[in-house]
Amino acid sequence: MRAVVQPVSRARSTPGGAIGAGLCVLLGVAVGDSPADADRLAGKVARLRIFGDADGRFDRSLIDTGGAALVVSQFTLLADTAKGNRPSFTRAARPEEAEPLYERFAAALRALGVPVETGVFGAHMAVELVNDGPVTIVVDVDSPA
Repeated sequence: MRAVVQPVSRARSTPGGAIGAGLCVLLGVAVGDSPADADRLAGKVARLRIFGDADGRFDRSLIDTGGAALVVSQFTLLADTAKGNRPSFTRAARPEEAEPLYERFAAALRALGVPVETGVFGAHMAVELVNDGPVTIVVDVDSPA
């Protein structure tokens, strides 16, 4: 399971939801990922200290700031580009396996007190965001795949 997280002043997914200040989370679910992986990754994302403190140092998390999360499913984060010019997506979980884990990730964030909006799983979406930094962090949870 892989998340690309960006602190934002605002973000929205059409179709889907919108948030003010917080994190835009692009989430890729891999073959072999489990509910425990979704819970663990949600905890890492919620506690990731990538927001500035009074001195401008990365020392505050999403939980600390009270920000929201926009979670958007993005299987292309698991692309393999090692051979040729056409990416392979064999590492990405099939939709029937990925969607429940995507929902579990969002629910785990909510359980940690984070307000969550989501994109629409499997839909073609327009994602708009204002990256506050700019800061972009890739967070992986190791899985058997």
